[in-house]
Amino acid sequence: MNEPHQASAPATGRSTAVAAFAAVTVLFFAWGFITSLIDPLVAAVKGIFTLSDAEAQLSASAFFIAYGLMSFPAAALIARFHSVPSILTALVTMVAGCLVMLAAANLAVYPLVLAGLFMLASGITILQVAANPLAAALGDPARSHFRLTFSQTFNSFGTFLGPLIGAHLFLEGVEVKDGVAISDAVRDQALAGIDSAYFWICGLIIALILFFWVARRIVNEAVPPAPVAARAGMGELIREALSSRWALLGALAIFLYVGAEVAIGTQMALFLNSDAVWGQSDAAFGVPLLGFAMGSDGVAGVSLQEAGKAVAFYWGGAMVGRAIGSVLLARVSAAKLLVVFTAAAVLMCLYVVLVGGVGAGFVALGIGLFNSIMFPVIFTLTLERSTARAEATSGLLCTAIVGGAAIPFLVGNLSDALGYATAFILPALCYAVLCGFALAAGRARVQGAAAAITVH
Repeated sequence: MNEPHQASAPATGRSTAVAAFAAVTVLFFAWGFITSLIDPLVAAVKGIFTLSDAEAQLSASAFFIAYGLMSFPAAALIARFHSVPSILTALVTMVAGCLVMLAAANLAVYPLVLAGLFMLASGITILQVAANPLAAALGDPARSHFRLTFSQTFNSFGTFLGPLIGAHLFLEGVEVKDGVAISDAVRDQALAGIDSAYFWICGLIIALILFFWVARRIVNEAVPPAPVAARAGMGELIREALSSRWALLGALAIFLYVGAEVAIGTQMALFLNSDAVWGQSDAAFGVPLLGFAMGSDGVAGVSLQEAGKAVAFYWGGAMVGRAIGSVLLARVSAAKLLVVFTAAAVLMCLYVVLVGGVGAGFVALGIGLFNSIMFPVIFTLTLERSTARAEATSGLLCTAIVGGAAIPFLVGNLSDALGYATAFILPALCYAVLCGFALAAGRARVQGAAAAITVH
């Protein structure tokens, strides 16, 4: 009589693990979607609050500065309380951030937008530190790489959808060109779109909180205990990371890469909408998939909303590039491939600066394709060469994501002074330094097999 019950137990465990993994995968999608909403949001707040480019880029700065402040505390939190309590803490923090964003949209107060974005990113920082090992643990260890890759595919899908939906909600009728003011009705509609987006995101996060609370015991049982080395204090991890030359070089590389990628993404809609690029041209609508996604309003030239939807292809290029890069990395040295991709990004940025015109819009969108492999390759090259333990090195590299706060602000100042195309000179310099990092990594000694781990 007991045999059917005993046979059903493993099946029940597998189904629960599948449900838990599905919820973790939704986390990957959610933070990708929320992060890429920054791109249309920067364009929207520039028009809604009549800001300069640099002031509008403070939205990206408020979001990404959380990585600089929260990465090591997040690692210490997870080491002490483990994955599920940390994820619940992250999700509650994100709900609070959404509520602040709702207040900002209803009160039309820009500093509240910045506060809400910082709170959202603080929660996402904890999620990024916790969710990767959790996804690896929820199932057969032999299939952990597949699960992580599958989850990250949904993260990329979220970054593709974010600009499309955000532009639809935030940018209808919004104009930011000199001498053009938006009406109160358009402003109110854009604020209502921001309110709607973060209301539904808040609902999704609350549903995830309920799921992880109900399934907390089962999920915790699937997670292996943390190794003793992972329980080092935050101060010890920081000191160890700062003592390693390659950990510092890798942190600089991550700082520049994230800064360049975010700066281009957040400026892209404004750049494409400018009269010097697509503002007075219908060329983009002649590209089948791109034109369909942008959805022409019948007016000559590319509006800010149409340009905002095109930004999805910048992030979509990164999604496609990851698939191509995965194949290439099986055949080509990671350092050599990083040299090629960073050099290509330098040349594309220089084309935008020196040539410009309608073609520069297509070239700028194509930079996303070459951004694709940079983060994971920089991460793994650094881990292989760092003399610090993996936990300390990883914490410093995650902290360096704060480059997404600093460099977009500098690029915003450049575009205010010199124009959107000329401002691409700073990302070009960032990619040039990354090319130098890749060349140096190719000549440097790997510290040992134990350090050569893959970070997803």
